[in-house]
Amino acid sequence: MRLTFLLLEGLYLGISGNWTRIGMAETTLIPRISWTCQHTWKRASINTLWCLLGCSIGDMGTILYFQLSGIPWPTLAIMSLAIVNGLLTSIALETFILSRQMAFNLAFKTAIGMSFISMIAMETAMNVVDVILTGGARLTWWVVPIMLLAGFLAPLPYNYWRLKALGKGCCG
Repeated sequence: MRLTFLLLEGLYLGISGNWTRIGMAETTLIPRISWTCQHTWKRASINTLWCLLGCSIGDMGTILYFQLSGIPWPTLAIMSLAIVNGLLTSIALETFILSRQMAFNLAFKTAIGMSFISMIAMETAMNVVDVILTGGARLTWWVVPIMLLAGFLAPLPYNYWRLKALGKGCCG
């Protein structure tokens, strides 16, 4: 049997037995994992925090720039640019961290490929919270901690799953 993972690698699927078969045209197998491993939750949390740091720099920096400069862009445009900038700064930070352990070009490829879904979930959660709570692309003293919490919690189960099921994570 060929082992194939779906685009989101079987994220959040209920699994019975050691493997679950899904799909019709081809066999897709998803490994069963335990969600109670404290060591993996700790490692996933550390990886997620590094990603959160990288994403937050670009994301919140962009929102703050538009907030302070008063440039009249629509909220959707600001948030879209903030997401792109957050992804770029997160990839840059992860590349820097990984380059201490491997060649730079390999570190860059690893940073891009390892946790892109996680970064998108994190960025989306942070910006949705900002828009819902402030009504636009605005940073206030009280919304930033809530944004960071949402950005941390949104990808955490996925990061745990990647570590446990695939042995893949970011940041070492």
